[in-house]
Amino acid sequence: MGQDARKDALNNRHAELEERLEHEATRPIPDTSVVTTLKRQKLRIKDEIHRMEAR
Repeated sequence: MGQDARKDALNNRHAELEERLEHEATRPIPDTSVVTTLKRQKLRIKDEIHRMEAR
């Protein structure tokens, strides 16, 4: 997979996680462990995207 394709895939995954995070936050009682996990996944992806852009 080329770098551009990888970056696109990461951006798509980041957007999917954002949607899941928003959905979880709108629940009457959000599961804090799910919210934390989703936020950590988003951060890891964002960090990887920034590392790719720095190259």
